[in-house]
Amino acid sequence: QVQLVESGGGLVQPGGSLSLSCAASEIVFSIYNVGWYRQAPGKQRELVASISSDGTTNYIYPVKDRFTISRDNAKNTVYLQMNSLRPEDTAVYYCNAKYRSSSFYDYWGQGTQVTVSS
Repeated sequence: QVQLVESGGGLVQPGGSLSLSCAASEIVFSIYNVGWYRQAPGKQRELVASISSDGTTNYIYPVKDRFTISRDNAKNTVYLQMNSLRPEDTAVYYCNAKYRSSSFYDYWGQGTQVTVSS
């Protein structure tokens, strides 16, 4: 059974850092395009950062230059390094993996809570 397991969330003060991990099992993670999404209370889920199978990265403007997405294909893991965190970054963060060939494969993790507060 395919699983994406996020870890690394927690409580951090404004200006602090957290590193999230998304570990995949039962799939070859390297061929998937992977995204980190977040959902704050009362808001829609939004794509924060993505990394394609060839390593191309994209970020939404509010996190550009503060967040870095990366992948370690040998470990079947994608990371999100979050620096200079702000209260508005508070949300549940989800990992998503997509791959399209003759079929479409779309997997989600269970989410990890990130809270930025003093």
